[in-house]
Amino acid sequence: MNEDFLHYVWQYQKLDTLHLQTTDGEKLHVIQKGYHNKSESGPDFKEAIIEINGQKWAGQIEIHIKSSDWYAHKHETDSNYNNVILHIVWEHDLEVFDFNQNPISTLVISDFVNAEALKNYKLLLSQNDKKWINCAQDFHTFSKFTFDHWLERIYIERLEEKSQLVQDLLVKTKNHWDAVCFQFLAKNFGLNSNGNQFLNIAQSFDFKIIQKLQGNQSQIEALIFGQSGLLPEDSDEIYVKQLQKDYQFLKVKYDLKPRQEVLEFFRLRPSNFPSIRLAQLAALLSKSSHLCEALMHIDSQKSARDFFKVEVSDFWKTHYTFQKESKKSPKKLSHSFVDLMMINAIIPLEFAYYQHLGQLEFEEHIFKLINSIKPEQNSIIQKFEKLRRHQMNSALETQALIHLKKNYCDLNRCLSCNFGLKLVRG
Repeated sequence: MNEDFLHYVWQYQKLDTLHLQTTDGEKLHVIQKGYHNKSESGPDFKEAIIEINGQKWAGQIEIHIKSSDWYAHKHETDSNYNNVILHIVWEHDLEVFDFNQNPISTLVISDFVNAEALKNYKLLLSQNDKKWINCAQDFHTFSKFTFDHWLERIYIERLEEKSQLVQDLLVKTKNHWDAVCFQFLAKNFGLNSNGNQFLNIAQSFDFKIIQKLQGNQSQIEALIFGQSGLLPEDSDEIYVKQLQKDYQFLKVKYDLKPRQEVLEFFRLRPSNFPSIRLAQLAALLSKSSHLCEALMHIDSQKSARDFFKVEVSDFWKTHYTFQKESKKSPKKLSHSFVDLMMINAIIPLEFAYYQHLGQLEFEEHIFKLINSIKPEQNSIIQKFEKLRRHQMNSALETQALIHLKKNYCDLNRCLSCNFGLKLVRG
């Protein structure tokens, strides 16, 4: 048995409410079930009102699988649980007392639970070790309205999760939005392999230096490559010697401390080498240091592609690393990379920015942007498409499904999911 199911039963009153009684045989009547406490510390349901043997009680309700979990969780020593008026359990194995040693009335919910709800719940979770997701065989049955509506909500959840880093960066930079945009963009330029390393590089110097160097691509490259630890100490290349000279000047002037990051090259395509991504980032920064204003004006795929239309310096057109020359290529940011930046950087930044300003009508703009991007293709999406029996239409759907799999399906949080709730309700 899962505690989530007990929460579901109480929240939706899926029980025989006419014949409820406590373990002491006292008649129990629910006047107000209370509100479900999902985020705050303390009991599971707050502001409940119940009647036991004609006596009204107002307070909180705590739910456990076993009565003894009260002591396993040390609630008897926690003053947050002083006002618990009812202890709901699946199995009663121990009498429970509060902080002041007063007995707490107990309801064994397994004696009163709705039989159909219990059957549907057990069916949903049966043989879950053999199923990719618990609702695999029913995934194609959800209506388009149910599917679309839940995925929109899940996508907003994913944006809230992604934008948490933006909130953290705002605190560290004292609400310097241009610096935050640079650092968040840098992390995403590094992709999964070098994202954290790129963020460390971006945080290793004051963004005001970038603003002072605006338009000087060579010096911005010197700053970024110098701080990354990629800049060679010795080279016969004129370009590299100039970077070394510029970096030494900047290092002294701004008291810079290079990071010496361990950057990943192994198993990456040359176009994703950190040296190339840093060169492209430098080109972007030389184009505009007013990043926040520029990013917040991106309102379409076309405007995003225009923003990321940059040209690396000549050296990088014939190199993938400092050490080896290669066949000449422009090293432009591809449309697929720009789409990735829209999904992982631009839209989360805009989401956080509009929330910060208290502009609540921005969701329509966000949905328009994410729906303009083609659906991603990976093993998770392919499996969902097979279960759904059709292809996904946009990056909103694919992003939401990735979040659903990781944060709901993999954790058996079916009763926090609209799909799971629909199946249990029958």
